[in-house]
Amino acid sequence: MNAEVVIGLDPHKDILVAVAVDRNGRQLDVKDATARPRGYRALLAWAKKLGPHHWAVEDVRHVAGGLVRFLLAEDEQVVWVPTHMSADYRRRVRAVGKSDPIDALACARAALAEDLPVAVPEMDVREIKMLVDHREDLVGEMVRMCCRLRWHLHDIDPDFAATIPARKLHRPKWNAMVVAFLREREGGVATSICLDLAERIKDLGDHTGRLERELEERVKVEAPQLLELPGCGPMSAARIVAETGDPARFKSAAAFAMFTGCAPIPASSGSSQRVRLNRGGNRRMNAALHRIAITQKRMYPPAQDYLAGRRALGNSNTEAIRALKRHLARRVFVLLRTGAPVAARCELGEFELQAA
Repeated sequence: MNAEVVIGLDPHKDILVAVAVDRNGRQLDVKDATARPRGYRALLAWAKKLGPHHWAVEDVRHVAGGLVRFLLAEDEQVVWVPTHMSADYRRRVRAVGKSDPIDALACARAALAEDLPVAVPEMDVREIKMLVDHREDLVGEMVRMCCRLRWHLHDIDPDFAATIPARKLHRPKWNAMVVAFLREREGGVATSICLDLAERIKDLGDHTGRLERELEERVKVEAPQLLELPGCGPMSAARIVAETGDPARFKSAAAFAMFTGCAPIPASSGSSQRVRLNRGGNRRMNAALHRIAITQKRMYPPAQDYLAGRRALGNSNTEAIRALKRHLARRVFVLLRTGAPVAARCELGEFELQAA
């Protein structure tokens, strides 16, 4: 950061606490404000009195999103501080205990020392993320209801329950079969509960279907090139778009791979040269890339040849898939940055064995 003052901010649902530091990390001032528009304006007025400044906001977007959108609309410069990083810098603060000012000071010092992603206006991507998250919530609730319904059916008639394929109770065919079976039986509490669950499962299935169709249409507008990537379906593409936001905030494909949790972590010592699994990064992005990799392993010949080549070099199947995911992270980054179709070879080539 080049500004003379860095303002670290610890956001909460009802209060915002800001600490200003100079370029050496020395605390200059502390300010708190209500987490409402009037509080945003008060913080901005206070910050402008400090001179040229940047903001470092702890990455808790469900409570800090409104503030950051306000600051970006006012042409303020903002970076996100990951929560694990703010916790690490809090332990370096020479103060006993934990408080909001200590957390804000840790955010400011982390922003001084680290190269952090710049916050950018979210625009349509925010709506895609909200829809993707809402769909996942509904799917999770539907799965829980299916489990409860299956156990109730097993209690009522184990033989009938055994005829319903696992994980298919939300499908219209099997849902209708369950409803027909229950309506032929005498009434009772168990039957009534099962009918209620079956109806709610059907409604949730219909709702998630509508959300999937809407997301597919939005992805066709926002990032149609992702849908041309073999193995990348509309839901995986929507998740990638939602979690990436503006790809320009990543300075390189390597930074993007680290964000996705696909960049291997060096674990070498002496003559032993190796890397280990990266368990960090955005796990939802990592899961989307994993789905693409597994699909390509099943049906995409170039990926199958790549995996065979990795295994010939001595990689296990798991290590080969990790290398493929690292390659896919690079491909996805270029597609998001350039908008080029997959048919264009970009600067990457198709598959490279050394691209682990």
